[in-house]
Amino acid sequence: MRISLVLAVAACAAATAAVAHHGWSGYDAEKTLTLTGTIEASGYEHPHGFIRLQTRGKTWLAVLAPPYRMENRGLPREWLKPGTQVTVVGYPHRTDAQEMRAERIVVNGKTIELR
Repeated sequence: MRISLVLAVAACAAATAAVAHHGWSGYDAEKTLTLTGTIEASGYEHPHGFIRLQTRGKTWLAVLAPPYRMENRGLPREWLKPGTQVTVVGYPHRTDAQEMRAERIVVNGKTIELR
């Protein structure tokens, strides 16, 4: 019984990760967004990190790079704390008006290329 429960939980976790990972064709690379705001929440996990960015009148989901890339390029988890001011440059999602794919982020006076 216990092994079945562990396997069921593992299967659900794997399915969630697979659904969360998506191709980049869903983003419109012809329209560049530059958003400045405050991080409300963040995740530094696979397959991609993310931040919820509060801008004037709107909260955005900014999809970031995988954690290993962010770390290698100089963006540690600690820099994505709620309350931190950032600027994100990227592309809007074609069908979700509150989501963007981040190409770069400016935090703590440093510009980090994510792609």
